[in-house]
Amino acid sequence: MSTFTVIDPATGTEITTLERADIAEVDAAVADAVRAQRAWAALAPVARADTLRAFARVVEAHVEELAALEVRNSGHPIGSARWEAQHVAQVLNYYAGAPERLIGSQIPVAGGLDVTYHEPYGVVGIIVPWNFPMTIAAWGFAPALAAGNAVVFKPAELTPLTAVRLGELALEAGLPEGLFRVVVGSGSVVGQRFVSHPDVHKVVFTGSTEVGTEVAAGCARLLKPVTLELGGKSANIVFADADLDKAAAGVPGSVFDNAGQDCCARSRLLVERSVYDRFLELLEPAVAAWKVGDPRDDDTQMGPLISASHRSTVEGFLDGADIAFRGSAPTGDGFWFAPAVVLAQPGDRIAREEVFGPVLAVMPFDDEADAIRLANDTAYGLAGSIWTENLGRGIRVSRGVRSGVLSVNSHSSVRYSTPFGGMKASGLGRELGPDAAEHFTETKNVFYATE
Repeated sequence: MSTFTVIDPATGTEITTLERADIAEVDAAVADAVRAQRAWAALAPVARADTLRAFARVVEAHVEELAALEVRNSGHPIGSARWEAQHVAQVLNYYAGAPERLIGSQIPVAGGLDVTYHEPYGVVGIIVPWNFPMTIAAWGFAPALAAGNAVVFKPAELTPLTAVRLGELALEAGLPEGLFRVVVGSGSVVGQRFVSHPDVHKVVFTGSTEVGTEVAAGCARLLKPVTLELGGKSANIVFADADLDKAAAGVPGSVFDNAGQDCCARSRLLVERSVYDRFLELLEPAVAAWKVGDPRDDDTQMGPLISASHRSTVEGFLDGADIAFRGSAPTGDGFWFAPAVVLAQPGDRIAREEVFGPVLAVMPFDDEADAIRLANDTAYGLAGSIWTENLGRGIRVSRGVRSGVLSVNSHSSVRYSTPFGGMKASGLGRELGPDAAEHFTETKNVFYATE
């Protein structure tokens, strides 16, 4: 049995050692899930709803514990980690209403009655990245369970601890044994087996575009549906008529939150040329004030990067870059990185590739058409922001930018009650929102002859 070590990124020290699951263990977990799913789907919708609400209550009772685990394992600031744990409970509560809302339709036809039903897929495999371990997992497992499926869930090896604890809390809340199984291991073993296993009927993957492409190809060979939430290189577009003070104050949070390890990070700042210099003057003190430090401190806004190797990757993007200014970060133990603002050109690597770190590429634009062109000049299309006091412009530009989630005069990307997902190389399908539970079902049409 192979093992791996879990590291605290703020100190670089070992937290614990865990065993990796092999294919036999994955197959056993799927077999248990198949059995549990049959009984779960047969329950009355209100019974499934009550169980999910019980799960939410148990998570709420353990918010501080889960937050402390996330701080230690992921380096998230404690304030963010508390929000993330509470968000899991909120997502569970929201989708607890779905079992009783998954209604079919009656279609008028001649000679009988035609109705549709929403049937669960069966077992859903969920593969979760290391940047937001709890929240992204909940976006998948809450609607999947609500729709009557069982879940096998693989966390990233870098950040497995909250996932393991959520599996224990699910049993404590009364979810049937086998219905919600956390399987810890490598993507090449556990994740690949989710893709190839004939009894895993849908896969949800969040991660890099490169790996997501491989997951999609594997699922396609079995005609297995897949939801992909992948990379991003989102634009933050600031027009001259915007509230520049408000926009500048919000920029650090839009790109440096979670140390920039966020596919929704507004990592490209596009500023109308007439206010470009003024905006950089406003941005520099906002970046300098962004507090990077001990994630256990309530005042900390940004913790460390996830690993030494990832820090090296992020640092590589600054080689030869025109750095306008930087924030500060601790020195010594831990995977620390000072936020950086870089003056870029549209063709620069740093303006086109996903850094996945606290690095902001800044470029000027001339008019609306130029802003839309630059915003779309990337393979990705996940999120973005538009800052303007002109309502018509806000509508025109939001329709012109090819991204799945946009905000006007805001940096907010995610609400559990609204759809989330990307265009182009940023993914396939949608998560969250009122229709998410339906995405974990197949529509069955039945005609009843009456003549």
